[in-house]
Amino acid sequence: MIDFFDFSNWHFYIALMISLINSIVMCLEGYKFLQVIQLSGYHTRGYFEWFKGSGGMYVGRLAMVTILSCLCLIVTNVILDGYNEYLSYLGLIFYLLFSYIYIINVHFAPKKTPLKMTNRMNRAVILLFILCFAVSFGLIILSSLFLSFFRFGAVALSPLLIPVLVPFVHWLLKPIESSISRGYVKRAKKKLNQHSKLIKIGITGSFGKTSTKNFLATILSEKYSVCATPFNFNTPMGITKTILQNLTIGHQVLIAEMGARQMGDIRELCELVEPKYGILTSVGAQHIATFKSLENVKRTKSELPDYLGENGFCVFNADCEYVEEIAQKSKCRKCCVSISNIADIWASDIETSSAGTKFLLHIGNEELSCNTKLLGLHNITNLVLCVAIAKELGLNNEQILAGIAKVSPVEHRLQLINAENDVVILDDTYNASIEGSQRALEVLEMFEERRKIVITPGLVELGTLERLENYNFGTRIGKVADIVVIVNKSNYLSIKQGLLDSGFDETKIYEAENLLATQEVLKDVLMPKDVILWENDLPDNYI
Repeated sequence: MIDFFDFSNWHFYIALMISLINSIVMCLEGYKFLQVIQLSGYHTRGYFEWFKGSGGMYVGRLAMVTILSCLCLIVTNVILDGYNEYLSYLGLIFYLLFSYIYIINVHFAPKKTPLKMTNRMNRAVILLFILCFAVSFGLIILSSLFLSFFRFGAVALSPLLIPVLVPFVHWLLKPIESSISRGYVKRAKKKLNQHSKLIKIGITGSFGKTSTKNFLATILSEKYSVCATPFNFNTPMGITKTILQNLTIGHQVLIAEMGARQMGDIRELCELVEPKYGILTSVGAQHIATFKSLENVKRTKSELPDYLGENGFCVFNADCEYVEEIAQKSKCRKCCVSISNIADIWASDIETSSAGTKFLLHIGNEELSCNTKLLGLHNITNLVLCVAIAKELGLNNEQILAGIAKVSPVEHRLQLINAENDVVILDDTYNASIEGSQRALEVLEMFEERRKIVITPGLVELGTLERLENYNFGTRIGKVADIVVIVNKSNYLSIKQGLLDSGFDETKIYEAENLLATQEVLKDVLMPKDVILWENDLPDNYI
């Protein structure tokens, strides 16, 4: 038995060195778990939901690393026992080898959103390293006291603790991160207070937020200097970062996209930005897995018009019945828009082709003939929502028409891409809602003389509705597509059953585990002049 309290014993220092090396190995092995908790917005609920599904695969791989390493270590220690006690360290080579294989496989696997080493993640990794060092050294001491034949090989057991250590680190850091976040928010609010004449606009909805935000920024730029939250920066920290880093004294308008996963989220963002103007794009079942009910979604989205109050102005999408209900109850000044009925501002005579869309825009008694590069009726709805804000902020018709003509499709949101061999790609991979997927299929159907391929992992975050809605999604695809590739197993059975019940040819249904496998399928089935709809692309916390 080794006396670890005898600091003159070389085993003590060797144990420290092994613990240090193993801490580095464990942090590298924890890449996927750190990535998932980051993709989950540092919410452990999302992490454990992934853990119950796809996470088991990674735990199984870590268990295999542990089992193989322990067997090799025990055999090595038994064989070398009695020769030289230092030779038993050679068994650790097997552990490092198996760990290396696991790390390489995880790090080089295809990723939609790799782990970002932000300041917050750096703090998490440092604390994880410290905990891994303590665990490694503790395992060595315990094995030396009670399992002397195992010696320093006990570190091979440590990978099994990674799935628990990662959320534990998040829990330990939560008070510190909350304090840091409050500090950033305070600085952002102070900066906003210095822009007393800044026009502030909030945009929320179950879907369509990012597109509407980008369209509005383009149109308002015909008259104003505009700062808009980039990408999908729609959380308190995302908006705070925009204010602190992007907003300048020269900006006249701030457009903030406001996302939510639970009740109170929109109210929190409103208290940060203090908008006077708002847009409510939609209310649907998106993220119902976290909201638990559609009623909770409606209450959360209504937090924006409720905050605006009687002095504020909000634009509502009257084509969504739930949004219309919210509009009727709201006390703020309001404007309702539509593409199917007469409203305060509405669009008619919509003609869509692969080159774009033409429509008539009705503003009061005026009719404006509009041309846009956008595809899909939902994008016309988003444009009309923007027009309502533009009119409220004093843009004339010429400026509005110029802005509409300049609006470009948002990347990965029903973006038309011309590929080799006259293949057309409709890239709608950013995310997918029930309504958005319907619109995407409508656009796909326009390509009448081309063979149509749909590639999709289905719809997610729909809670108890997920199976039913993916079945319905499958029936809708079956009426339009010629070939279907279902990516990932999550919704495979539901979509396939919907396809079959719609009369779709089963031999034209393909299953692909991931993006790489999808590309292999396309090599076999893709022909010149095909049109491909990529509908949704699951983030890495679904894989």
